[in-house]
Amino acid sequence: MRRRQLPGEPPPPTKGELKRQAQVLQALGEQLIEAPEELVAGIELPEKLRDAIELARRITSHGALLRQKLFVGKLMRKVDPEPIRAALEAVSANTRLETMRFKRAEGWRDRLVQGGQAAIIEFVAEFPKADRAMLSRLVSAAAAEHAGDKPPGAKRELFRWVRDTIGH
Repeated sequence: MRRRQLPGEPPPPTKGELKRQAQVLQALGEQLIEAPEELVAGIELPEKLRDAIELARRITSHGALLRQKLFVGKLMRKVDPEPIRAALEAVSANTRLETMRFKRAEGWRDRLVQGGQAAIIEFVAEFPKADRAMLSRLVSAAAAEHAGDKPPGAKRELFRWVRDTIGH
């Protein structure tokens, strides 16, 4: 039952609006359950909500986990969701950045193995602090390994070196 609207007050939320808000908080609670423990430990949460999240992580039964997620969602309605949302988005942005760096290093490694000296020149032009002699040695070993269908030990070493060089 809706409460009466007093003059000058905004209208109270409808039942549908309340349900949508609860679903958003439910999804946020599920993200908290799946988030790394270090992240959850760093967020200011009520003890009851923290205990419910820890319990949900230990539950293996599908039905019990579903009920526990609903309980976490119910507890989320009593908490300010903005700090939680901000922490989860920061982790998500950091993960995306790390993925982009990883893919960039992979791309350079593949270009270096297949491109030879021309790719080495491009790499050194883009990253002038790179050790050209070390790069040439690693590329030669990785190219020989690639041509001989050997296990990718030198290719991995080249990748690590490229990743570290790009990261600085």
